[in-house]
Amino acid sequence: MESSSPSLTTLLLTFTALILASAYFSSSETGMMSLNRYRLKHLKRHNHAGATRASKLLEKPDKLIGVILIGNNFVNFLAASIATSIAIALVGDPAPLATAIVLTMVVLIFAEVTPKTVAALYPERIAYPSSLLLSLLLRVLYPVVWIVNFISNGLVRLLGFKPQPDESYQQLTPEELRTVVYESGERIPRKRYGMLLNILDLEKASVTDIMVPRNEVLGIDIEDNLTEILDQIANSQHTRLPVYRQDIDNIIGVLHMRSVGKLLKLENLNKAMIIQETIEPYFIPESTPLHTQLFNFQKKKLRLALIVDEYGAVKGIVALEDILEEIVGEFTTDLAASSKDIHAQQDGSYLIDGATSIREINRTLGWDLDSSGAKTVNGLMMEILQAIPDSSVGIQLDDYYAEIVQIKDNVIRTVRMWARPTRVDLLIDG
Repeated sequence: MESSSPSLTTLLLTFTALILASAYFSSSETGMMSLNRYRLKHLKRHNHAGATRASKLLEKPDKLIGVILIGNNFVNFLAASIATSIAIALVGDPAPLATAIVLTMVVLIFAEVTPKTVAALYPERIAYPSSLLLSLLLRVLYPVVWIVNFISNGLVRLLGFKPQPDESYQQLTPEELRTVVYESGERIPRKRYGMLLNILDLEKASVTDIMVPRNEVLGIDIEDNLTEILDQIANSQHTRLPVYRQDIDNIIGVLHMRSVGKLLKLENLNKAMIIQETIEPYFIPESTPLHTQLFNFQKKKLRLALIVDEYGAVKGIVALEDILEEIVGEFTTDLAASSKDIHAQQDGSYLIDGATSIREINRTLGWDLDSSGAKTVNGLMMEILQAIPDSSVGIQLDDYYAEIVQIKDNVIRTVRMWARPTRVDLLIDG
């Protein structure tokens, strides 16, 4: 009995060390696989040693998993043998089932569940220090890892899968990127948070969603009297004005107010001089996405574009400032109060100008009106009615109600709109 005590103590210490080794491999596997790939790349660019090692290991996940599983299985099988020896030393000839149950519980609790839970909660604290030993083990056990991976990759191919990771799988779609921004929470200031979401929204909108429509475009008709043209230039609130001949479809060019400043001092100023100061008009198709047009403005060093339809007719204009406003947003917290086209009423409804874009209504009021077809309230109502109404008409638009208030010159000028009360609102009112 005296000679067996040291042997039992050694077995117990060895078994404990093997369980700790198994816990290390289990936590390392979970920690490495739970790392945030984008934070990992960020830290790597900043020369973080642990992130650099972990990133290099994750470049070949089959070899990383191979070395972890070789180590984990080796220590687990060795621990099982040691556990059997301990059981024999303690009780002589134990029941195999009882030994297996006890060993399974010990391994599950101390070598699997607990370390993996900690690693899943704090992956960076586990993965970065572990990567040092894993890199060393991968060098030492590389021949064994290579043989194991060669056989396993062959089986993977037989099953119809690619053994190499698909790089596109790691790339985020716009909707996934939107989720990342949403999940950032308070890590990003609220204003920048909104700007990021607005940038992602640019892909969903085209230039017709934010354009100044043709009937509202302020320009210079070169056929007008010179005095009227100069008066219009002097009182213009815009820095750029389209110059056309009789009709806006006959665009001559775009005049920058800075260019005519020097001309106003001349006594012999004439229309030809004004035309000479214009720049060539920049035309774009009506289907151009906002994000594409933003880059086009930057590439061409221009700030104003004329939107044309498939027949070449001018539909409106869009300026660089209009797109930037889509990103930056309004400089006020009460959007409804600041909008010149949307007026809140005491009964909870809104009087809305018929030329107001559906996109602006959705952004201002937080509504979800369909903007895939008509772009303005007037267009939406005409699209639904398929006629020009001659009196006040009420329409239900899914979760919203609209009532025509004013019609003039075959155009719906004013509409009263309100959201349908939800069940919760009705219960509160009741």
